Amino acid sequence: MSEGQSLRGQKALVTGAASGIGRAIALAFAKAGAEVIVNGRPGNPAIDHLAAEITESGARAVAIAADVSREAEVESLFSRIRAELGTIDILVNNAGLQRDAGITEMTLAQWNEVIAVNLTGQFLCARAAIREMVRRGKRPEVSRALGKILCISSVHEIIPWAGHVNYASSKGGVMMLMKSLAQEVAPLGIRVNGIAPGAIRTPINRQAWETPEALAALNRLIPYGRIGEPEEVARAALFLVSDDSDYIVGTTLFIDGGMTLYPDFAQGG
Repeated sequence: MSEGQSLRGQKALVTGAASGIGRAIALAFAKAGAEVIVNGRPGNPAIDHLAAEITESGARAVAIAADVSREAEVESLFSRIRAELGTIDILVNNAGLQRDAGITEMTLAQWNEVIAVNLTGQFLCARAAIREMVRRGKRPEVSRALGKILCISSVHEIIPWAGHVNYASSKGGVMMLMKSLAQEVAPLGIRVNGIAPGAIRTPINRQAWETPEALAALNRLIPYGRIGEPEEVARAALFLVSDDSDYIVGTTLFIDGGMTLYPDFAQGG
């Protein structure tokens, strides 16, 4: 890790930190010196276990449960962050879920839940974070930027996904949310960027990799020939919120082993 990727003195909120990519990012940020707020839905003990694990490593972590799709809970989350840590320098908008169904069977409840968590949750958290960053003002002793926001999306922000129209629509929305926010708040000194993971070994897509047959089928969609690991996304996240990436604004980094190269077309389609 370069000196420019140190997060010493910074306060970072990672939503959806109970498992997978969010958990890996929280651990990477703590190792880089950040004080980390780990967030998950109420009733999930995994965030308490993660906070304890980070604390045992010698870093500081606070577990705060909140449903990011609910405005009142997001406002309460940020009030607790101010009370316990003083402010926030970094937001990682990672919370997300799937409720899959074909279009003729998909219910309005399935549509609404995915849009509410995956897209509205990112809006609510970003709005609260930007308000706090502006209120607090610059802290040049810890970062060149006023604040950093990282929106975790998916390769399905650009790859259509039949049978998952709610999820793909939410991620396409995340892409434009990220870019529009970046355009709006860059003049304030806040950097907003995105990460679009492809197939990563996480609980959300366990069925796609937990058997040798499923993994082999998945790997055929990936030119690089293997599934990704959460730690690979975490290393990229650390770079994008560090001063080493201070001139990167409004960009999505695809971490997908080449999935967005549409491998079927390598043989002429």
